[in-house]
Amino acid sequence: MATRTLTVVFTDLSNYTASVGRSDREAIRHLIAKHEQTVIPVVEACGGRIVKNLGDSYMALFEAASDAAQACLELVTTINADHGFSIRAAMATGDVETIDGDAFGEAVNLAARILSKAPRGEVWLSSTTRMCMNQTEVAWEHVGGFTLKGMPGHVPIYRLVPQNRVWLVPALVQAIQSHRLVRVSQDAPAPSMLPQGAVVLLEGFEPGSAELTRAIGLLPVVEPANLWFQAYSMAPSDRYEWTEQGRGIVMGTSEALSVAIDKILSVIQKTPTTETIILEFNAESVVDLVLCGMALPSVPIGDVVAGYSYDMLNDGRWTNRSERAVLRVEVSATGVRAVACVNGIIIGGQRLQAGDSRELNDGVVIQTLAGKVSYIHLNFAGYFGVLVAWTSARMGLSEGESLEIGREPNHPGLALPDRRGQENIRWCVGARAAHARDGGFTLDRALAGRRQMVVSSDGVSLAVKGLHKTINTHVLRDGSLFEVQDSAPVHIGDMIVAGTSVVALRGPKS
Repeated sequence: MATRTLTVVFTDLSNYTASVGRSDREAIRHLIAKHEQTVIPVVEACGGRIVKNLGDSYMALFEAASDAAQACLELVTTINADHGFSIRAAMATGDVETIDGDAFGEAVNLAARILSKAPRGEVWLSSTTRMCMNQTEVAWEHVGGFTLKGMPGHVPIYRLVPQNRVWLVPALVQAIQSHRLVRVSQDAPAPSMLPQGAVVLLEGFEPGSAELTRAIGLLPVVEPANLWFQAYSMAPSDRYEWTEQGRGIVMGTSEALSVAIDKILSVIQKTPTTETIILEFNAESVVDLVLCGMALPSVPIGDVVAGYSYDMLNDGRWTNRSERAVLRVEVSATGVRAVACVNGIIIGGQRLQAGDSRELNDGVVIQTLAGKVSYIHLNFAGYFGVLVAWTSARMGLSEGESLEIGREPNHPGLALPDRRGQENIRWCVGARAAHARDGGFTLDRALAGRRQMVVSSDGVSLAVKGLHKTINTHVLRDGSLFEVQDSAPVHIGDMIVAGTSVVALRGPKS
């Protein structure tokens, strides 16, 4: 049977499993009936055809990608908590073959895989659907690149933007939280001066209009990465012209944007000023030991690891691999690259879109929602460099005391991260790598011991002593790394490197 180019839509009840666990059979039947009564009329009114019902999920086919997008937007916009459930949807466009009332093809598989990643209340779509739909008629934005089962490489995924929603990138959220966001509209003209580090958001202007050009011309000098434009309807040519200059776009209506900004500001007003979490703090400490970043061992590591990556979450924590990552750092034999996992990450003053990557050079600063991350390149065998970002994970060391550091230090001690899982490792070829993989090898466990080192104070000086017989401890001072031979003096301002962890010595409360 001949194939046709169609748009495949999957919808499902995003909280169906939880609802079933709390409901009796009658309630479940009622939930499924409400789902059917909601989805089918909307799909058919927009020109779609239901192919099959999988209980909590529907598959539909549309001749036009724009019609499919409108149907999905209507579903996620009109369905709310009053219905007792929420819907998510996914779309992909491509060749589809229908056999005995069912549909088959790569687009069907892709739509199903995208649906597995989509959060509740959202519509995600493939690049083929984005290209086929009327991009001026339907608001969309890039979500990022995802690893999908059965699909090669990182698959780009996009999101439709309803009129009542807006998603703010980390750079804008941080600007709002730090009161550095300057909103410019025709009713609120551009100021002649801007605060240091200001992020400018242009609202309510028509793309490419004379009014927009005039507003930009009245602004003081602004870094392209700090200039953003709010729009809901935007032609592909206008979007390309704007982003090609390194500027950002916030997709959403003015009303939805104001609601999102007010929500962030209301949280700030309710949040106590003393929000820093101190894991253990001694008021009489002479130095604080602070977990402050990631050390990046050079590869290959033996005949085992050919390359690896780590993901940063929006709270500043590093993990092996996460779909919620805002930044991914990839290490290979040729160097270190940072990959933006969300829009708005700024590297070296240049704003990146999700999926963009940059080689990291010494001294470059990465701006994320979690704050600034500085990269220090190391000319030292065994390490490419370190990524430094201050955290609240610290312990105080008092005069005459000693403090152990390791994956499982004696109490009281500072515990280093022990990240499980191997999905961040690219293995070498050979029996040794296979044996390590099968044996549960991880970088954190291989490069740092349970009891790695001890830091002590005698009231006059500080010293670090290595406790592990085979895994070395290093000290980073003034950009240079040196290995600790048994014991070595350290000073406030030094950093201690153990495996993939960096611990800074800072003055108390600094």
